[in-house]
Amino acid sequence: MTDKADRTTVIEERLAELMHTVEDLSATVARQDREIDRLTARVERLMRREAEREAEGSGGVVLGDERPPHY
Repeated sequence: MTDKADRTTVIEERLAELMHTVEDLSATVARQDREIDRLTARVERLMRREAEREAEGSGGVVLGDERPPHY
């Protein structure tokens, strides 16, 4: 009967470890979901701001290797 009890103990320990791992992974996924939501909202705000800037016709960034529009 000791062998069966030992096997049961090992199984219970591994199950506890797996449950702990699942809880950790769940917390990680929840944290990443919040971060994705935050970043998505930020990108949407930036896109809106850029669209407004383009609609106004101002705020263009001239890069060093680009010719100005009057050339």
